[in-house]
Amino acid sequence: MTKETGCIKAAALTSFCGEIHTLPEKELSQCALCPATMGNWVVNEGLSILVILVWLGLNAFLFWWYYRVYDVPVKFYYSRELLGSALAWARAPAACLNFNCLLILLPVCRNLLSFLRGSSACCSTRIRRQLDRNLTFHKMVAWMIALHTAIHTIAHLFNVERCVDARVEAKGTIQAALSELGDKSGETYLNFVRKKISNPEGGLYVAFTYLAGLSGVIITLALILIITSSTKTIRRSYFEVFWYTHHLFVIFFIGLVIHGAGRIVRGQTAESLKVHDPQTCGKNFSQWGKIPSCPIPQFAGNPPMTWKWVVVPMILYFFERLVRFWRSQQKVVITKVVNHPFKTFELQMMKKGFKMEVGQYIFVQCPAVSHLEWHPFTLTSAPEEDYFSIHIRIVGDWTEGLSNACGCDKQEFQEAWKLPKILVDGPFGTASEDVFSYETVMLVGAGIGVTPFASVLKSVWYKYCNDATNLKLKKIYFYWLCRDTHAFEWFADLLQSLENQMQERDNAEFLSYNIYLTGWDESQATHFTVHHDEEKDVITGLKQKTLYGRPNWENEFKTIASQHPSSRVGVFLCGPEALAETLNKQCINNSAADPRGVHFIFNKENF
Repeated sequence: MTKETGCIKAAALTSFCGEIHTLPEKELSQCALCPATMGNWVVNEGLSILVILVWLGLNAFLFWWYYRVYDVPVKFYYSRELLGSALAWARAPAACLNFNCLLILLPVCRNLLSFLRGSSACCSTRIRRQLDRNLTFHKMVAWMIALHTAIHTIAHLFNVERCVDARVEAKGTIQAALSELGDKSGETYLNFVRKKISNPEGGLYVAFTYLAGLSGVIITLALILIITSSTKTIRRSYFEVFWYTHHLFVIFFIGLVIHGAGRIVRGQTAESLKVHDPQTCGKNFSQWGKIPSCPIPQFAGNPPMTWKWVVVPMILYFFERLVRFWRSQQKVVITKVVNHPFKTFELQMMKKGFKMEVGQYIFVQCPAVSHLEWHPFTLTSAPEEDYFSIHIRIVGDWTEGLSNACGCDKQEFQEAWKLPKILVDGPFGTASEDVFSYETVMLVGAGIGVTPFASVLKSVWYKYCNDATNLKLKKIYFYWLCRDTHAFEWFADLLQSLENQMQERDNAEFLSYNIYLTGWDESQATHFTVHHDEEKDVITGLKQKTLYGRPNWENEFKTIASQHPSSRVGVFLCGPEALAETLNKQCINNSAADPRGVHFIFNKENF
């Protein structure tokens, strides 16, 4: 038996196989251009686009402004004679670098973002959705830093070459005259290259003996390592490499702050400009100091400015790390370790003063495995429970080490005192916190990505056990996609409890869940076919039968839109980027152009 488009090619299974359907590429492109779709896209993404446009606009303005600062004023007339247009091309991206380095740390101040998310007075739902895209903005700023670093570096390579050549080879020119200034007492220099060493040795001498050159080399290398180790392949397969190299940002910022301390970019002083007009005297450079109208010009270096840009975010981040350290040192007790199928285990823990909301996540460190590595995990417990829990799938060295340290590789009972020390930082807010802000929600989890919705569904169950009359949420559409049947087992008990609870309260329509199995073999297919007519599902034990294949998302969205014609439907995903792109497009395409119609609001977990 073979698989085709995610479904079993067997007539016996066709009736309950998840249908696969994608719009042709031409149809998608035409749909994306229609006015209603564009309007929905603006409604859903308008604030994000506005933020990006403002950020890009500020970058463009700073580049233009500082280019003119060094390309137009008479103060830098002689600097331009020496360096040419490369001076302005080096200084304009430097200003943009300062601006983006101011921003780069803010999206990773997790405690600050959690505070803003929790402050309903200053953060509407739409603004909180932008905070959930913090890592996306962090990456965009990083690429902007890389772009301006490249421009800045290339421009300075030309500057250094011209300075070295002017010092060594340019005889009888204004560049030679400017380079000789500072050789005599009472003069100030313009050309920062003081030794006469020809290129390429002269350029290498500047790069590795001058503070600006050496710090520039170091921070450029640090930036290259940080960016190249941040690719998706490295993060997923070699997380330790990503983790350690990312902390080179400390060296990057130290180098950035001291980079301008050498004051190699120099301009004519205000006092000198009063008695020496460079536009007139520049034509008579051989007569400097010999005629009263053209005395020797005097120069001074620009004071370092970078620290003024980055001091506030650096202080904020310093306090961020202090808060993290303080919270991580609070005692955490592992109360229970549960082995689940599909290489998954659960840690139930307690910590004094720990308070959480649904869908939040924590960072976990296990000194027995690594003293430096912190890994994020979504909380699977509900706020109503007296403990907090995480489910961990073994996918790498660190998770395997933690599993072994917790005794998951042993058959016998593990004594509590043998369990490893655990450090916990958090909890931190995510998009899933806003689930209870909607009347209707779609929860979509892929594989272990179901974990944030475990917390949501548990909390719903507790609320129904107590009093759900004040609950704004009226309808949940839950979708779970898994490749392996064993992955369902640890979550099926919770779904069974919810199923029973809703039926007892005569509200079975509150939760509509669809579980999709996307992988199977021939023997499993035969087993599914034989037991398909039984009252409960053969895989999950639920009354709702498991579907085989993948959802037809277009049909799902259209069905929900027809049942909730005037609602704001929250769509929450914890899963891969390809699925996120699909759901985001469906949210835009299926939202009504009329503000009074149905609108799908897409939210994705990012950490």
